[in-house]
Amino acid sequence: MGIKEKQMRRAHGYNYSALPSEAADGIEQENDEMASHLGERISTLKSLTIDIGNEVREHNRMTREMEDAFDKTYGFLGNTLNKVIRLSKGRHNYYICYLCLFAVFVFFVLYVVIKLG
Repeated sequence: MGIKEKQMRRAHGYNYSALPSEAADGIEQENDEMASHLGERISTLKSLTIDIGNEVREHNRMTREMEDAFDKTYGFLGNTLNKVIRLSKGRHNYYICYLCLFAVFVFFVLYVVIKLG
């Protein structure tokens, strides 16, 4: 403790007396134990922070991959829808009738097979 601090404490009515050496040693030992405990907590927090950072990076990577997959799917569906619209605007409307007749025929054949089987 500096001279200036001692003078300030005396000026404010503080009676300064030195601690016995046993008490000082006990306080120092307690401070060392608390410092080691604090060091353990800091290392635990550091490892938790690193783990959280790794999780955040992993989730960001998965989110980017999912976003890319959605973009590809959106593009694929958009192209398919454009082809269907182009097909429906063409003069080939009778293909839809053929498709419906084929579906009815397949269901009829399945019905007959199930009834006879």
